[in-house]
Amino acid sequence: MPTDLEARVAVYIDFDNILISRYDQLHGRGAFHSDKVRTLTADGRESKARTRFQQATVDLGAIIDYASSFGSIVLSRAYADWSVPAHAAYRDQLLARAVDLVQLFPTTRALKNGADIRLAVDVVEDLFRLEDITHIVIVAGDSDYVALAQRAKRLGRYVVGIGVAGSTSRSLAAACDEFADYDALPGVAPVHVEQAEPDAPEPTPEQAKQIEAEAEHEAAKQPAVRKRRRATSDSVAATRDEVTMTADQHGDAATGLLERALRILHQKTDDEWLHANVVKEQMKRMDPVFNEKSLGHKSFSDFVTARDALVELREEGQARLLRLKD
Repeated sequence: MPTDLEARVAVYIDFDNILISRYDQLHGRGAFHSDKVRTLTADGRESKARTRFQQATVDLGAIIDYASSFGSIVLSRAYADWSVPAHAAYRDQLLARAVDLVQLFPTTRALKNGADIRLAVDVVEDLFRLEDITHIVIVAGDSDYVALAQRAKRLGRYVVGIGVAGSTSRSLAAACDEFADYDALPGVAPVHVEQAEPDAPEPTPEQAKQIEAEAEHEAAKQPAVRKRRRATSDSVAATRDEVTMTADQHGDAATGLLERALRILHQKTDDEWLHANVVKEQMKRMDPVFNEKSLGHKSFSDFVTARDALVELREEGQARLLRLKD
C-alpha cells in the first residue's frame, strides 16, 4: 500500500453494460438490441434508430471527472467490442481521456463478449500487482460484479460503483463502499425523449441473422473511394476538434471546468465552502492542462475573482474559500 496520503484510483468501465443500460432506460427494456439490428436495415426505421442512439449518448467525461474526485487516476480501461458502430463512436472521446480500450470480440451467437469475466480478472490481477492503488471504480450495474466488489474490499481497497438507475443490481450497490447513480453525476444533462410511434415488431433471431448477413454483403461491395472519403472526413473532423479544444482552453472551457469541479466537490462533501487549493487540485485532476497563468492570471485567486458571476470568494486569514453562487 502507498506510504503517502495521496489516493490512487483505478477505473474499469464495462462499456457495453453502461451503454445498453442507458439506452434501455430511455427507450424501454430490450430496445438496444432491437434497434442495433434495425440500424443495419435500409428502410425508414434506420434514421429513427440512429436518432434514438443519439438521445441515449453516455457522457463519459462526467464519469471520469467524478472518479477523479477520489484521487489521482492512475489506470483506466473500457471493455467492449469496439468494431460495433455504436461503440466506435466513443473511441475518440475515451482516447482523449487516456482510457485504454480493451477489444473483446463476441464469443457466442448471442453477441456476449465476456466483458465481466475479463474485467474481473484484470481488477484482481492489478490489485496484487499494483499495491499502491487505493480506490477501485467499477462502472457497471451487473450483479456479476458483486463478488469482485467484495474481494476488492477484503483486499483493503475502497470500492466505488457507478450505474444507471433502473438497471443496477441492489446487491452490487450494497457490496460497494459507495455507489453513484449516473444521472445524478455533475455535468450529466437530463434527456427528454419524445414519445415515438410504435416500432415494427422486433426481428426474430433468423431475421436478425439475415439482416446482418445482407449488411455485411453490402459493406463488402462498398467502393474503396467512398471508404477513403470517409477516412479523410474523419481525419479532418478530428483535427478540427483538436483545434477547438486548444482554443477552448483559453476561453469558456476553463470556466466550465471550474464549475464542474465545484459541483463534484459540493456533492461529495456537502460542504458549502471549499478551500481554493482543493478546488484547484480537483481541476488539475480533471484536466492536467489547466494553468491559470496561461489564461493571463497571476494566481488562482485572480482566476476565480474574474469569474465572480459564477463563484463567490471569501478569505479567512490565510485561507481562501469558494462556493458556487445560486
